[in-house]
Amino acid sequence: MADPDANTTSESSMGPSFGQRVAKTVKMRFQNYLDRSTPHVAGRWVFLLFEIFIYSIRVYYIKGFHIVTYALAIFILNLFIGFLSPIEDPEGEGPLLPTSDKGEFKPFIRRLPEFKFWYGCMKAVFVAFCCTFIPLFNVPVFWPILLMYFFVLFVLTMKRQIKHMVKHKYLPFSFGKKNYAQVRLQCLRDCSAHPSSRSLTIINLAYPFPIFLNYTVALL
Repeated sequence: MADPDANTTSESSMGPSFGQRVAKTVKMRFQNYLDRSTPHVAGRWVFLLFEIFIYSIRVYYIKGFHIVTYALAIFILNLFIGFLSPIEDPEGEGPLLPTSDKGEFKPFIRRLPEFKFWYGCMKAVFVAFCCTFIPLFNVPVFWPILLMYFFVLFVLTMKRQIKHMVKHKYLPFSFGKKNYAQVRLQCLRDCSAHPSSRSLTIINLAYPFPIFLNYTVALL
């Protein structure tokens, strides 16, 4: 009579099955493609717009699945609010955001990063496109009511978000960050344009961080 413990040990020693290995390989390759697409911001958003265009053509020709489209719009709006919101709420954690331009520059850290915002939209549009092939989700509804309700919800949500920005004095984009490459180039141009100046500005280019040390050296 065969020992069941021996069979279990032999099966566990065989390692993962063929399906598990294939799923792991596909997952790793897909993650590799995602990592490689990270720096290509414009290309990723163009592909998302193309995906939304294909979905719109699909919904327009079949003239249905308005509930799916409405749910997709609400989900993207929720992601967009997370994209515009700071990672830490100033109302609950205190004045974490800068209130003036005289202090140290602090970049705006989003609650939902740009890549996760794009990836969430990609998955949502793909799932909505797949749902258009399932007749169960084609619920008959008067679509102008959904459109009007979404428009009202969008206006109220953005109004609340803008009031939050004005109250805590922040913008969801880092417009105030200095471009040290342009400053360094301008300093080099000024030095080359005025070689007979009584002072010489030396810029530390070897320092690993974009900090400029200005020294005035008297010329004999």
